[in-house]
Amino acid sequence: MSRRLSLLLLFLATAAAAQDVVLQPIASGLDQPVALTHAGDTRLFITQQTGTVLIYDALGIRPTPFLDIRSLVLSGGERGLLSVAFHPLYRDNGFFFVYYTNRNGDNNIARYKVSSADPNLADPASGVILLTIPHPTYANHNGGQLQFGPDGYLYIGTGDGGSAGDPNNHAQDLTQLLGKLLRIDVNHGLPYTIPPSNPFLAHDGARTEIWAYGLRNPWRFSFDRSTGDLWIGDVGQDAFEEVDLQPATSIGGENYGWRKMEGFHCYNPATNCADPSFTMPILEYSHAQGACSISGGYRYRGTQIPSLAGAYLYGDYCIGTIWSATPNGASWTTKTLLTSTLRISSFGEDVSGELYVLDVARGIVYRIAARGVMRHRAVR
Repeated sequence: MSRRLSLLLLFLATAAAAQDVVLQPIASGLDQPVALTHAGDTRLFITQQTGTVLIYDALGIRPTPFLDIRSLVLSGGERGLLSVAFHPLYRDNGFFFVYYTNRNGDNNIARYKVSSADPNLADPASGVILLTIPHPTYANHNGGQLQFGPDGYLYIGTGDGGSAGDPNNHAQDLTQLLGKLLRIDVNHGLPYTIPPSNPFLAHDGARTEIWAYGLRNPWRFSFDRSTGDLWIGDVGQDAFEEVDLQPATSIGGENYGWRKMEGFHCYNPATNCADPSFTMPILEYSHAQGACSISGGYRYRGTQIPSLAGAYLYGDYCIGTIWSATPNGASWTTKTLLTSTLRISSFGEDVSGELYVLDVARGIVYRIAARGVMRHRAVR
C-alpha cells in the first residue's frame, strides 16, 4: 500500500469518527472559563479563572455571578480560581468547595454555602478556608481540580510546585502536599479530618492527606459515574502527556512515577528509571504532533451519543484535538474524535452525563452533541 493511500485511508477513518459529534456553543463572552460542573440539577456552574462562578440555565448565563471572590484571587497564567465542587448532599446542606490561588500565590481550598434567600447566589460571608497549600516562587503547576469521590470524600489534585523538572522533587516527597492527589473528609469537623483508610496514616513523616503521588500537574481528573474508577490527565514536561487510571477497587498509595518518569519514558534519571512500584499510565501521546498539555476529561455515560457509550474523552490545550479512548481487552485504544482550534482548558459533565468542552481563550462553552441534534442555544 502506498504512503499516500495509507494517509488517505487514515484521513477518511478520522473524518468518519468525527461525523458522530459536533460542538454546539451554548455560552460565549466568558472571561477565561476553566471548569464546568453541576449541583445535582439541570443548572451548569462555570468557573472563570479570574474569580467568579457563573450559572447557565434554560435562560442562558445569569447576569449575577453565583460566587464572586475576585478580591481574594491571584489570577494569571496557571493561577486563579480553578474549580468548584458541590457536596454530594448539597440539596440538604448547601455546601460547595472552591480551589483558588490566593494573593500570596499559595493555593486555598475553601468551603462556602449557598444563600438562604436565593438558590442562584452563594453567601460570600460563609467562606471558610480548609487548607492552604504553600506554593514555591514559581507560578505554574498549581493543579486545581476538586471532585467528590463515590466514597463521599473530597479529592484534590495538586501540581508539583512549578518550574521545570520538579527541581525540589516534591512529587516523590511524602512530606509535601505538592505533586499529589489528596483525599480529605469534610463531613466531620473543621477544617477537615483524615479518612481512616488513607494509605499513609502509618507512614512516619508522611502527610496523611495524601491518596496518591508521583504526579506532575493533574490539572483535570474525574470519576466514572458508572464504575467509580478515577481518571487522571497528568500534564507532561517536554515530550509526553499521560492518562492514568485508578480502579474503584484501589486502596490508594499509587506512585505514578514523576519526576523519574514522563509517561512510559525515563525523565530523571534519563536511563534505568524503571521501578516495579510505579503505576504506569494507560495512555500517552507525544508532543511531536504539536501537543503540549493534556486536559483530562470524562468517560461518557450520557444517552444522546450512543456511539460514545463508555468512551473516555480527553483533549490537548495547544492543538485542540479531542480523542476518545475505549477498552480493548486489558488495554485501551484511542482515536481522534474531532479536531478543532479550541484552547481546551477543561471538560465538564452535567447531571445527565452529557459532556462539554471549554475554550479558555475565546471564552466559549460547547456542548458535545450528536450530529444533527440541537438542544441548547448559544448565549452571547
